[in-house]
Amino acid sequence: MTQYDLVILGAGSGGYACALRAAELGLRPVLVEEDLVGGTCLHRGCIPTKALLHAAEIADSARESARFGVHATLDGIDLAAVRRYAESVVGRLHKGLTGLLGSRTVEVVRGHGELVGRGVRVGDRTLEAPYVVLATGSAPRTLPGLEIDGRRVITSDHALGLTELPDSAIVLGGGVIGVEFASAWRSFGVDVTVVEALPRLVPAEDPEISTALQRAFARRGITTWTGQPMTSVKVDENAATDAVTLTVESGRTITADVLLVAVGRAPTRTVRTDERLRTETEGVYAIGDLVPGLQLAHRGFAHGIFVAEEIAALHDGTRPPVPVRDEAIPRVTYSDPEIASVGLGEEAARQRYGEIETLSYDLAGNGRSQILGTRGMVRVIRRRNGPVVGIHMIGSRVGELVGEAQLITNWEAFPEEVAELIHAHPTQSEALGEAHLALAGKPLHVHS
Repeated sequence: MTQYDLVILGAGSGGYACALRAAELGLRPVLVEEDLVGGTCLHRGCIPTKALLHAAEIADSARESARFGVHATLDGIDLAAVRRYAESVVGRLHKGLTGLLGSRTVEVVRGHGELVGRGVRVGDRTLEAPYVVLATGSAPRTLPGLEIDGRRVITSDHALGLTELPDSAIVLGGGVIGVEFASAWRSFGVDVTVVEALPRLVPAEDPEISTALQRAFARRGITTWTGQPMTSVKVDENAATDAVTLTVESGRTITADVLLVAVGRAPTRTVRTDERLRTETEGVYAIGDLVPGLQLAHRGFAHGIFVAEEIAALHDGTRPPVPVRDEAIPRVTYSDPEIASVGLGEEAARQRYGEIETLSYDLAGNGRSQILGTRGMVRVIRRRNGPVVGIHMIGSRVGELVGEAQLITNWEAFPEEVAELIHAHPTQSEALGEAHLALAGKPLHVHS
């Protein structure tokens, strides 16, 4: 019988990261996966949706090229070709990942796995080890009474499989998934309405960021209904109309070709963990989307690496790793404009620390942003006379700035310390520097 040190159920972001790190540390892991290694992120989430959004950016560039002195025409969107492009990216990454697992001699067992005591049963085979890691991820969430038919009422999984664009679409849910699809579809020429039950879009972000996104969407022709809970959905099966109508609590109705249900994702199983990701069953850990909190692939990576190092430390008595904190994890929404944030929002910072200071730097003063033609801001939150505890940004490409923002917040840097750093000109990273200069009391390209 093969001896394993840990059995990992699920080969998505968290699962395969755990396996790779465990193998590096001299442990013998085995991965159980009924689908493809890489999971939702690689095959139905992060990668294909960002490829879709990149194609949407290309469409916008062609459509708006004249304002840059370049005359081009946009003849149309071939959604089947867009899918082939996205699938080619996914295919290359999947091939690389399978090769990487093979090079680390990580065994992958194909099939549906079920937790059985200290092991996982796959068909007529039971894989046993001192430790089991649950990494089965999440699935699209729906609402009571809302029937997903995969044709007129769809999830993000179905949306990625479309071969033709609808003329009009309702996006039910103004969170990350909803605003990303709304943004891409609008770039492709679809008439889009986003319906959100809460008072603002991207409700997990700071209110100023939500307001800026809603204004940007209005300029792009995306209609938004906020504070409008759904009461009913009706699909008209008449061949002549064949549409879907959504009614909200206020009595307003809207009809479109498709309704995308983007009300978040639900974990595939219910588990409780402590800060070290241990479940209530001894020797069993849970990672990624199974753990309440941020549902992000890179959180899953971090969880997987943490648990592998935790098990290695228990195995050989070395120093245990530091637990993963959600507030230390950067977050990016890849809509147009992009949103990127890390650390505490203003309300959370005020509740924790009492007195705080905030500063919003307008990208209108940033040369690179003007060249790109984007609007937005960098918003910095610090403890009064203390370190920076949160950074929130909106604008084209700000996702590429969140790495530096993460260093600032996680290393508890003071604005005065960041102000000493010289940022290359002209770059958007200067906006981070300018915001900290201003918060340190020595503004440059800011009206004082």
